[in-house]
Amino acid sequence: MCEERIKKRIKLIIAYDGTNYCGWQIQINGITVEEVINRELSRLLNEEIAVIGASRTDSGVHSLGNVAVFDTYSRIPPEKMCFALNQRLPEDIRIEDSCEVAPDFHPRYCNSTKTYEYKILNRRFDIPTMRLYTHFVYMPLDVNKMQQAAKYIVGEHDFKSFCSARTQVLTTVRTIYSLEVKKSDDIISIRISGNGFLYNMVRIIVGTLIKVGLNVYPPEHVKEILEARDRNVAGPKAPAKGLTLIGIKYEENSGQ
Repeated sequence: MCEERIKKRIKLIIAYDGTNYCGWQIQINGITVEEVINRELSRLLNEEIAVIGASRTDSGVHSLGNVAVFDTYSRIPPEKMCFALNQRLPEDIRIEDSCEVAPDFHPRYCNSTKTYEYKILNRRFDIPTMRLYTHFVYMPLDVNKMQQAAKYIVGEHDFKSFCSARTQVLTTVRTIYSLEVKKSDDIISIRISGNGFLYNMVRIIVGTLIKVGLNVYPPEHVKEILEARDRNVAGPKAPAKGLTLIGIKYEENSGQ
C-alpha cells in the first residue's frame, strides 16, 4: 500500500546581506534572494518550490527577519528544514528558523507589524568596514530636531508624499506605531514599526529626516509634507545599504 503524501506549509525566517543581490523578488536583471532560496529548496526537496515572501526588499537592503512560506510533500521535519537548507545556501543568506504553519497562512496578507532600522554614520570621515551597512553623512546632524520631526510621522496618515511614484496600491494610508531616532557614538539609528510600508517609504522618510537634521527643513515641515500628498515635496530617497528589515510580528490568530 502506498503511503499517503501530505502537503505541509513551511514558514521560514530569513536573514541576508543584500549587498550582492538585486533585492528579494525574482527579476531578469540580476540574481535575487528569492531566486537563490527557490533554487536550493527545489534541489533539496526534489520538488519545484516557489516561496512566497512577506517583504520585497529592494536591491542592497538587508534583513534579519524576512518571512517566507512554501508548500512541500517532504518528510523532513519542518523544524529541521532550516539546518538542511543552510548547508546549501551561500554564506550571505541564512534561515534563522523553520516551522509548520496553517495551510492558509499568507505572509503578506495576514495582519502584522513590520520593523525596519536605518543606520547613518555621522562623522568627519567614512569607516571602510561600515560602508556596506550604513549611509555616510559627513555634515553634523541635529538628532534632537530629527526626533521632533519623527513625532509627526507616528499614527495613521496618508503617506503618498513618502512613496515612489510607481507605487501601485489601493490606498496609501498606513499606520506607524513607533519611530525612534537615537545616536550612539557616530551611529544614528532610525527604527520604525508599522502595519505596512509603501514602496521606498522608509528610505524617503529617512531622507526627509536627514534634511531636518541638516537644518534644511524645520521639524514641523514634516506635517506639511504629509498633508501635501505629493512626492515632490518630501526629501530624497536614502541609499538602500543603510536599511535592514529587523523582523515581522504576526497577530496570534494569523495561523502561523
